[in-house]
Amino acid sequence: MSVPEESPAVPTGGPGPVTVRALVARGSGAALRIERVRLPAPGPGEVRVTITAAGVCHSDLSMVNGTIAARFPLVLGHEATGVVAEVGPGSRLAVGTPVVLNWAPACRACWWCRRGEPWLCADTTAPTVPRGETDDGLPLHLTLGLGALAEAVVVPENAVIPVPAGLPPERAALLGCAVLTGVGAVHNTARVAAGESVAVVGLGGVGLAVLAAARRAGATTILAVDVAEAKRDLALAAGATDFLLADDRLSKEVRARTEGRGVDHAFECVGRATTIRAAWRLTRRGGAVTVVGMGAKDDMVSLGALDIFHSARTLRSSVYGSSDPEREVPELAAELAAGALDLGVLVSGTVSLDEAPTAFDRLARGEGARWVVTLD
Repeated sequence: MSVPEESPAVPTGGPGPVTVRALVARGSGAALRIERVRLPAPGPGEVRVTITAAGVCHSDLSMVNGTIAARFPLVLGHEATGVVAEVGPGSRLAVGTPVVLNWAPACRACWWCRRGEPWLCADTTAPTVPRGETDDGLPLHLTLGLGALAEAVVVPENAVIPVPAGLPPERAALLGCAVLTGVGAVHNTARVAAGESVAVVGLGGVGLAVLAAARRAGATTILAVDVAEAKRDLALAAGATDFLLADDRLSKEVRARTEGRGVDHAFECVGRATTIRAAWRLTRRGGAVTVVGMGAKDDMVSLGALDIFHSARTLRSSVYGSSDPEREVPELAAELAAGALDLGVLVSGTVSLDEAPTAFDRLARGEGARWVVTLD
């Protein structure tokens, strides 16, 4: 199959397949490379979106390092914003519509969707979805059905959500994952109330979004916890009332700040058994632990049966912020447009697509909050 020599996000030869540049992983642990990949033309009910910005999320890193089982070659990225460039037959969207990508579009017909839990949809996107091919003719896979660290994507139209024009792309991109996940964990899953106390373990992009949401919810004691002292300033800027290092004194430090009880709500934003147990120990009797981080299937969490009974704590997860993206992303986008939602602290910096592998290196080292790839 011949491959066009040019690589525009908006092809000049009319509707049809398009070749774009993308960040590709060829295998678990392999070096990340910018490659040319071929995407199909949009089919019925599908759209092609020119990507303007895409966040580098820890879930993408988990695809590469083997934490999440993936198929290769794989285009990384699932947190992005862009503009509709082409529509397939039957699409209701117009070319030129600014959108945020949705990596978990709901079917609206399964048992979970009908009972108002679209984040648990039975038709949830697989970790990697086959679509397109590499420049050397291999079948290509896309992270969470999107593969958004690319010049363009071709996706079902229910995987894009229209947003107001003029949003800063490096901030709008975060609405589709880090912000929605963090805000939803606080408001939808845990339902943090004014005057309650909160601890957040793990201060990546999602953890910082949880801090900001807890502050907006009116929590009065908001404790940020991380292994890196360098996260202190980010945590305080995001809304924490105090920063604590994750060490052997952590539980005592938290109880010293909560009249000896522990916090009402602990949010685990790492996805490891050790940090889930740490969050459990930070929480008061009758409190709640919300696991936001996605971990490995063989990383087992061990809790004592007597401890579970005596502490009366609740342990639960928050999948995609227990949110309905089709409703909540436009609400967050409107707040961002009005200046009521400040996401500046979440963006540690922007890089070009060619520099995207360095952003993954920074993420692996735990540097900063969210690194965002911007595309002209």
